[in-house]
Amino acid sequence: MRAALYARVSTSDQQTLPMQLEEMTSYVTNRGWKIVNQVSDIGSGVSDRGKREELLQEARRRKIDVIIVWKLDRWGRFLPDLVTSLRELNDLGVGFISLTEALDLTTHTGRAMAGLLSERIKAGIAQARKKGKPHGRPKSAALKETKIKKLFKQGLSKSEIARKLKIGRTSVIRILADESSISSFWSP
Repeated sequence: MRAALYARVSTSDQQTLPMQLEEMTSYVTNRGWKIVNQVSDIGSGVSDRGKREELLQEARRRKIDVIIVWKLDRWGRFLPDLVTSLRELNDLGVGFISLTEALDLTTHTGRAMAGLLSERIKAGIAQARKKGKPHGRPKSAALKETKIKKLFKQGLSKSEIARKLKIGRTSVIRILADESSISSFWSP
């Protein structure tokens, strides 16, 4: 198995970085796998995860078979993000292991646990909706819908629009797709 190690520490907690990497390296060695990439993100906040995105790109290109983290919260801080990224890895056939939680999505038991977690999250969201409670991220990109459409009509690419407005490219794609599906519905 081609393994990638992902370590993350906040700017104030850098002393745990060597320990994380040492434990993950030991785990991979004991399993007889090969480390093909080892990356670390240092910073506070969700936006400081450039190396995580690098690993996701490698997974999409089928350059790795498994991603190993020391602790699940090192991979993602918010449950929807965790579920989405782990589902994507699963769909790509890339395993995911969190050492401290003993979560191993390369096994049938681990995948079953992940499925159970996903179902519980969906049930919790459904219950929150019934009670009228908001959930998820605030709709910041939706507030820029008019600007997105204007810039797209001016010929800017979706990536350029995202950079210019400081929002995710996926949000730009979704907003423009919603527009095209509405207009195609009304056209004969």
